[in-house]
Amino acid sequence: MGLATRADGADRFAAYVEGLTSVIGHADRAVPLRDYCAGLLVTEGRKSVEPMAAATAPSTVSAQHQKLLHFIGEGMWSDERVLAKVREMVMPRLERHGPIEAWIIDDTAFPKQGTHSVGVHHQYCGQLGKQANCQVVVTLSIANHDASLPIAYRLYLPQAWAKDAARRKKAHVPKEIRFKTKPQIALEQIRAACAASVARGVVLMDASYGSNTALRTSVGALALRYVAAIVSTVKVRTAAARDASRLSVKALALGLPQQAWRTITWREGTAASLRSRFARVRVRIAPIRGAAGRAEETLLIEWPQGEAAPTKYWLSNLDKNLSFRRLVDIAKMRWRIERDYQDLKQEIGLGHYEGRGWPGLHHHGTLCIAAYGFLICERQTIPPSGPRPARGLAKPAIPGGHQPRGAADPAPAARPQLDRNPPSPLDRRNRAKAAALSILRPQLPTKSTTQFMTQ
Repeated sequence: MGLATRADGADRFAAYVEGLTSVIGHADRAVPLRDYCAGLLVTEGRKSVEPMAAATAPSTVSAQHQKLLHFIGEGMWSDERVLAKVREMVMPRLERHGPIEAWIIDDTAFPKQGTHSVGVHHQYCGQLGKQANCQVVVTLSIANHDASLPIAYRLYLPQAWAKDAARRKKAHVPKEIRFKTKPQIALEQIRAACAASVARGVVLMDASYGSNTALRTSVGALALRYVAAIVSTVKVRTAAARDASRLSVKALALGLPQQAWRTITWREGTAASLRSRFARVRVRIAPIRGAAGRAEETLLIEWPQGEAAPTKYWLSNLDKNLSFRRLVDIAKMRWRIERDYQDLKQEIGLGHYEGRGWPGLHHHGTLCIAAYGFLICERQTIPPSGPRPARGLAKPAIPGGHQPRGAADPAPAARPQLDRNPPSPLDRRNRAKAAALSILRPQLPTKSTTQFMTQ
């Protein structure tokens, strides 16, 4: 990367951070804000506070460490205002590749050891695929086919934590925070996005959210469209017959005729086109209570070739006349958030925060999203095969004589008081020098000779 390109990248980064500074509050927060965001982008390896302090101020690591710790762990600045500013600055770049098409509800987990970090609980951890000690954060992201950006980020606080006054106080959990389920947190985030007039998209959710009837109903009441993944046990009735039997979506799928299934390609993958078999049926959900008056929805079913049974199910309130391929394409847009979460965790260090308090966890998440927003903007300035955008930010030069904490002294001082004996000779021994011995074996006879012994 040329010097001009580096300079341009540094100038764009400075302008981006200046935009964030306008909502951060006191002017003395501008420098740690810049350094923290820069640290997230240029620090290699784990992006906790100490390595970032060493990367951004190698000559004053200890002082920088304290400044960043105070800024992220105790700073009294608003995560909501910073995230809103990130959205305002990044959305025009997102929309260069098309309008916002989806709002994606999701959560991400951070495995943890111990029980002291805020919100840590033995619960399902998606990263590990099993129950484990972890923190879970609920997010709402806006997306099109090019990229996604989280616009809301909130820790799920389990009941055990919500009711524990001592732990709440120690972790600085705000008094107004009460126990809410993950779907309830997601609905709050959606309502806030509507109130902020965020460009609307189809609400996408996985089965842990989509199977929640109250959430789907509330999203529909906000005049939003959704495509919600559901579990195979959700009960429905086909809309075609008034007296249709109540059955699970899996049973309905297994009873569909062969002509109901179509092979649809929804996206070009890196190696090949992505295609599978799908069917769609107009249904009404059929809960045990309150089934009367339920609106018609489209049940979308995926049954890949070679599988013994259908693998995925969705309910959608999109227009029934929407093309089959478009419906599948929208349902499959959730892959975008999985890809971007991977980047946020691996490239930006979303899960690397080592503090234990509520404010620090959310501040770190907010600035990770801010740094990721900058990378989204930078994608427009480099070719697809170009280097990572963060490379445009040069690390501060390491001053001469700088020694990282814990490193061995490269030039230890002489200690003559410890050198009491002369060095031993290379061939030291307490006996006469032995004669040299050949290391070659005596040659063995090539033919064995038979010998007889007589008595």
